[in-house]
Order: sequence, then C-alpha cells, then structure tokens
Amino acid sequence: MPTTTPAGGDPGVTALTDEEREVLYALGCGLGDAEIAGALALPEHAVAERLGRVLAKLGLRDRAAAIVHAFDCGLVVPGQGPRGQAPGPGTTAGRRTGTAPGPWLRVSVLGPLLTTLAGRPVDVGPVRQQAVLAALALSAGRSVSRRRLLEDVWGREMPDGNVVPVYVYRLRRRLRLGESPESVIRRDRYGYGLVPGVAEVDVLRMEDLATRSAEAERAGDLSEAVRLCGRALDLFRGEPLAGLPGPFAEAERLRLTRRRVALAQRKADGQLRLGRHAEAIAGLSALAQEEPLNEPVAALLMHALWRGGRRAEALAVFDRAGRRLADDLGVGPGDVLVRARRAVLRGDGAGTGLVRARAA
Repeated sequence: MPTTTPAGGDPGVTALTDEEREVLYALGCGLGDAEIAGALALPEHAVAERLGRVLAKLGLRDRAAAIVHAFDCGLVVPGQGPRGQAPGPGTTAGRRTGTAPGPWLRVSVLGPLLTTLAGRPVDVGPVRQQAVLAALALSAGRSVSRRRLLEDVWGREMPDGNVVPVYVYRLRRRLRLGESPESVIRRDRYGYGLVPGVAEVDVLRMEDLATRSAEAERAGDLSEAVRLCGRALDLFRGEPLAGLPGPFAEAERLRLTRRRVALAQRKADGQLRLGRHAEAIAGLSALAQEEPLNEPVAALLMHALWRGGRRAEALAVFDRAGRRLADDLGVGPGDVLVRARRAVLRGDGAGTGLVRARAA
C-alpha cells in the first residue's frame, strides 16, 4: 500500500505506519473500535494495539486527543470520511486531497469473506457469487477465464448457461468506483480480474508481513521478527474462506490453514529463543487444541514446557498426542514426537532442531 502524506505534512503523522494512519483516519471519522475492525478486516484487539501505538508515537493522552489531532494535521477533513457525504477513501477527490489512506476495495478471505468498499461493508450476494469474488481476489494480477471460474467454484456440478457472466455482472454493479460507472472488476479477452491498484487482499498483506518477519530474523532482529509474525497472524479471523463452496475455496482453505500453523510455530520458536517462554506456551497450547493431530506443534509445545521448567506437563503432551493419534488415525507417534520426548527425558534441547525446521 502506498504511503499517504497528510495535507498538513505533520511530522508526527508521517512517522506512523500506513496501518497506524488508517486507524487514526477512521478514528477521526468517528468510527468506534468495532466499526474500524470491520472496515479494516481486523480483530478488535489488533485495532486497540494499533491505536495504542498511535497514541504513544504522537504523545497523545487518549482517543479524544487523537481525534482532535487527526483534524489538526489535515488527515481528516470535516464532512469527509465514512460518516460524511463527500467522496470516501480511494476516490479521485480523496486521493487528490491526501485525506484517504488505503485502497478503495478490501477483500478479506482469512476468515469468512468480508468485503468493504470505501470503508463500508458490502453484501456481495449468495455464496457462489462470493466464491467468484474470492477466486478473483486470490488471483491478483491475473485474468481468470470463464471456464476456470466454473471449474473453481462449481467443480463437477457445473451449470449450463451464463451463470459466470451473470455473477460477474452483479459483482461489477455492486463494486463500482464511487459514482463512476467503472467497477473494480475488469474484463478483457482472457477473462476477469481485479483492477490493479484499487484493491487490497488480506492474504497479500499477510504474506508481506511474513516476508518482512523472515528478513528481520535474517538480519538478527528476532524481536522484530516475532512482532511482524504476530501482525501476520492477527489478520486471521477464523477458518479461511469459511462456508465458501467449490474446489478452489477448499484447496485455499487447506493451504491458508497450513500457512497460519507454520506462522504460529515460527512465532513461538522466536519467543522461545528470546526467553519469552510463557508467551510461547500460551500460543502453542491454543494451537495444539486446534490441531490435535499436528505432531510438530505438539513437539514444539513439549519443548516450550520443558524450557519453562514444566517437564511433567511436557511428557503429558506426548501421552495425550499419542492417544489421539492412535484413536483417530490408528498410528503411533512419529519421529518428531519421539525425538521431543527423548530430549525432555534427557533434559536438553537436542530434539528441537527438526521441530524448528518444520516451523520455518
């Protein structure tokens, strides 16, 4: 997302990140935490964290002072924004005045599909129509053919007729660029796609944060790597593409769930290396409940508990995982769990190398 400089050029606001400036802008427009969370496709606690960073960076004492500051520096102009009548974020007028950070369209698939247009939630229709939009959003930069959309959204149950052009037509009408007849969905000889530069997809934001986290770790800044990894995880709002039909949504649901688990493992590994054992144990315990058959997660939890001086609990994790594997899959613990148990019994970290490799 391009950086937006406030009209007043206030040095405090320009020191904020794009994400922090979005929160300050929405706050200045009169939105509450729940409304900001909906508009930015974030959990409410992430909104509160960003607001806390804004207050700290700008030296402001509370929300009221932040709202006043948003107007004083020119980030918010009276009468504009989500509760005004003037053009909202992403419009030509908004870009010209410098009062509108962020893209015109946001599509969030790291949970149930959530679509916002100029900061306002949009109902994009029935589930198959939602699945068409999700397929276009996750094919950013590429055109998707009519045939491909049929296969991705309907699979073997492909209907006759012009269902794809009809669904795309409906989406184009609902997702127009302001008062313009133009839509955020383009059509060319290859098929359909999102217009470049007007849409933001949360998966791309997540991957960007994950990449920056890996770069920070390679540069030796492990604390920053853990922080960025946490921000990437905050974008997940539940099961990815929850409730959307079709083979494409199912495959992406599986891929993104695995991505979330890998990020959570990486974050916990970093926390352990920083000596933040309690944080790592809390995160891994929750993850192990969600992924009871994931042996690398159980092994990393065992290591975290051992590092935290909780040897008996670490061995109990092995026993619990072993019973679950036997009951559900009819198999015994694999090599990664066996190595973790041996390491706990020996009282060293020799069994963690494979766990760390899997987590990365």
